[in-house]
Amino acid sequence: MAATLWRLYSKSVRGSLQGIFLNRPFIRKQLLLPSSCQSLSFSSDHQLGSASAEVSSNAGFLRWRNGGGTCHSSAVIDSSALVEVGAVVHEKAVLGAEVHVGSGTVVGPSVKIGPSTRIGYNVSVSNCSIGDSCVIHNGVCIGQDGFGFYVDEHGNMLKKPQTLNVKIGNRVDIGANTCIDRGSWRDTVIEDDTKIDNLVQIGHNVIIGKCCLLCGQVGIAGSVTIGDYVALGGRAAVRDHVSIVSKVRLAANSCVTKNISEPGDFGGFPAVPINEWRKQIVRAQISNKRRT
Repeated sequence: MAATLWRLYSKSVRGSLQGIFLNRPFIRKQLLLPSSCQSLSFSSDHQLGSASAEVSSNAGFLRWRNGGGTCHSSAVIDSSALVEVGAVVHEKAVLGAEVHVGSGTVVGPSVKIGPSTRIGYNVSVSNCSIGDSCVIHNGVCIGQDGFGFYVDEHGNMLKKPQTLNVKIGNRVDIGANTCIDRGSWRDTVIEDDTKIDNLVQIGHNVIIGKCCLLCGQVGIAGSVTIGDYVALGGRAAVRDHVSIVSKVRLAANSCVTKNISEPGDFGGFPAVPINEWRKQIVRAQISNKRRT
């Protein structure tokens, strides 16, 4: 009798387990096939919906079918977007059509990325919106806190709040390992068609106009305002709270220490009109020859 009961009990258990394992792949398949341009919510079927809701509430992150990346269930991702294996898209992020997110990239909460934008490997984007048809190369960091501190009456170094965002326009190209800080008292803004080379630092609250060109290792301190069609040569620097009018070109290794209010070519440290800078160099060379 005991052996008969054991066989019946084992058969019923095997049948239950078999039903569970047969249903699990179907549920998983639904979880991996989110609908186009909708959040990662799933089947309205009562039995299946309860299982899906349980998975979403417990885990939150699911595997995206197009590329195998990890996406939060509240993210809004177009069905044509590619999120590669190893990439993570956080809650309430929005990815438009034909967006490409490379492996190792982290898209932070509520980040918006426009259609046809391509993001390389190991990129970090947070507290920002990115326009259409942009190219973000490997290692770029966008939206981290700016470098803002002050000393209180007791001599303690305290951090200034960095709570605003970065706004990047359309067709912007950002080179590898460039950093763009989020704003503190105004948003950091990069306008349409601006091209940024590798290893560029853009501080908090900076506004850069359209069709600007920033060459490698340029450094722009906080709260700088730059107009349209400005070109900054390699390793050029701009001091904080400085304004540069549109259609200015700055020679390599130059430093802007005060406002530039007229278009033209500038160079030197501090930056002056290019003809004056050349005269300074000639006078310095003549003086050195006389000394020797």
